[in-house]
Formats: sequence, C-alpha cells, structure tokens
Amino acid sequence: MAKWCFGIDLGGTTVKCALFQTDGTVEEKWEIVTRTENNGEAILPDIAATILAKIEEKKIDKAEVAGVGIGVPGPVEETGEIPCAVNLHWGRKNIEKELGDLTGLAVKAGNDANVAALGEMWKGGGQGAKNLILVTLGTGVGGGIIVNEKIVTGAHGAGGEIGHAFVNPAETKACNCGNKGCLEQYASATGIARLAKEALESETEDSVLRTVKNISAKSVFDAYKEGDVLAGKIVDKFAAYLGNALAVFACVSDPDVFVIGGGVSKAGQVLIDAVEKYYKAHAFTASKETPIKLATLGNDAGIYGAAKLILSKDN
Repeated sequence: MAKWCFGIDLGGTTVKCALFQTDGTVEEKWEIVTRTENNGEAILPDIAATILAKIEEKKIDKAEVAGVGIGVPGPVEETGEIPCAVNLHWGRKNIEKELGDLTGLAVKAGNDANVAALGEMWKGGGQGAKNLILVTLGTGVGGGIIVNEKIVTGAHGAGGEIGHAFVNPAETKACNCGNKGCLEQYASATGIARLAKEALESETEDSVLRTVKNISAKSVFDAYKEGDVLAGKIVDKFAAYLGNALAVFACVSDPDVFVIGGGVSKAGQVLIDAVEKYYKAHAFTASKETPIKLATLGNDAGIYGAAKLILSKDN
C-alpha cells in the first residue's frame, strides 16, 4: 500500500519539490535550481537525484512510493511526451519514461497550468468540486479545465489554453502567440497595464495613476479600491473581457466553480465582484450562479496538483 508520493513543479528558474503523504499532507517542501544550460540536459537527472536523496534521507521504502507527478511549462501529450518546452530549452522529450528510468518510480506528467487546476480542485479554492476551470492571471493568462475530475488536455495538449481565446476582433497588436485579440492581451498583468496606459492617453479625468511612474495591475487595483474614477474604467474594461470569456467557457464545460489565481488575483474580492457582474450578465441560464472564487494555494498549487496527478490512476 502506497504511503508516499512526490509532487514536482518544474519552472524555468526553480524546481519546486514536495514529499506528500497520499492523503495530501505535505511532509516536506524544497526547491532546486533549474539548470537550463546545454539544452536542459541536467534538469531531469537533477530532479531524479533530489527525489532519490529524499527517499534515502527519510528512510522510505521505494515500494511505499506511489510515484512522481510533475507539471511542466508546455503541452504534454497522452504518451507522456512533450513536443517542446521553450523555457527549458527542450525539444521533443518523453518526460515520463526518462524520469521513470532515472528514479525507478512511476511518473505522470502534465501541463503546469492544468496541474495547478488539479491542485486547486483537490486542496484549494475549488475543493469538493469535480468540474472546475482555473484561470491564472500573471504575466500571461493561463488556465486549466477539469471535467469529472480529469484534466482536459485535448488532441494537441492545448486544452485549457484559455489565455489565447479570441475576444476582440478589432485588435491590431499581436499577442505573444502571434494571433491578435487574445484574452491574455487584456486580462493579464501586462494586459491591464496596457489598458491603463491607453486610458491615460485617451481619457481626461484626474487620476492618481497619472503620478505613477511604472503602471502595473497592482497600482490600477490599488487606485480602484480608493475610488479612483479612471481606475474604475480600466478595471471595468478588464472585467468585461474576462467575465464575458468565462461565460463562453461555461457553455463548453459547465464547471462547478471558477477559480482565479495568479499574481493579479491578489487584488482580492473586488476583482471577483467586477468580473462576476459581466459573467452573470452573459452566462447561459443554467450556469449563471456558478461561483467565481479566489485560488488559495498560491505557488503551491503546482506541487499539490502534481501529487494528485500521480495518485489519480485513471487520469
């Protein structure tokens, strides 16, 4: 009977690692540096070494380890292969087989945003749900979709790439993905800063934002909380894009709950209230009352989700 598992969240700078009991209790968390030089050839051996060292340190019988779950920044195919992971300088790689061979343990890999969604469903803002959409508002907009407790990956591993949903046909500037009018261009931290700069140029109101040297999503929401009228217009525009997009997503997967995470979500309940107004105005009748909640696991969502990934044998 398995008593332990490992959750690994592989990022471009650091690898977050955790040893879990199979009930979801964290035994220990730690980080190692992601060594991306030489096409990232040291990354998986480093992860294997830290896992095996932890097993030895804790005097754990390998037979009692369910395996290793790992979230990676890029699409993951059903075979356990990744076509590429740009930030890691990897080309095509079968991460499950390679890490499995290095550790002698079962390995299950998933896209990092999808894995974070699984974590929030298991032990975070969506706890108790079986159907969930996670939206992460950071430098970009990421997402993960869970249906009947299973991650939606799709034919190309691109399920849940909600940041690149097309929301504005009038857009003339390109998104990082190459398309124009993606949700990420308006709902990310950089997108909100862009909306603010445009508003400062086109609107005439006095605003505390006119005194801010480097406009950020945080400065916009801070001003909004103080009743700044121009900040209110910016937040309303952001909320319209995101709330309307969530209404579309609800028609596709009908979640029990939306969970909003990422750095922008630190604005708190005022962000949820602004988005909810537009969501409720446009959602299909059956989904109008679907709650929108804040993520609660923060940077730990990935390790929790990775652990759940290996524990969900049907996933």
